[in-house]
Amino acid sequence: MKRCPKCGQTYTDSDINFCLNDGELLSRLTEPSYRSPFDEPYPTRHADESPPTVVLDQSRATNPTGWTPPASPPVRYQAPQGQIFSAYQTSASPSQMLPILSLVFGLCSIFVGLCCYSGMLLGPAAIIMGIIGLMQNKNNPELYGGRGFAIAGIATGAGFFVLLFIYLLVVIGVSIA
Repeated sequence: MKRCPKCGQTYTDSDINFCLNDGELLSRLTEPSYRSPFDEPYPTRHADESPPTVVLDQSRATNPTGWTPPASPPVRYQAPQGQIFSAYQTSASPSQMLPILSLVFGLCSIFVGLCCYSGMLLGPAAIIMGIIGLMQNKNNPELYGGRGFAIAGIATGAGFFVLLFIYLLVVIGVSIA
């Protein structure tokens, strides 16, 4: 025989371990009139007691009879097809390599070439690269740019030869006089 220490309910079934009223663990009694000295004279219910234990229905079945697996496997992610528009228009700028080199060689032929005659190599290189740059710009202006740099490179390359001619005239004129 078992008895609930909270409510005092007694149970004769030996398989029950918890009180059906309040869920408290049942204590085994040796004689039916046994009463604990800590029990209240009359069992009372308190407002802060937990609710009684309720037996729920069966848990969810993991393999219901009406379920069928999907016909095909899920589709893998694929990158969107088609043209993607960006907020900023980007276009390749035309190449200006030969015209810029033509200008640099032309300036170096004037400033460096007059003192040590290296302009004899840099001047013609500036003129040739400037002419090639102008021809590329004329044939395909979307791909090749720098028309102004090419003209300036040709002018500075030719300017070296003009300055060299004037320098040689002055040196020859001074040596004769």
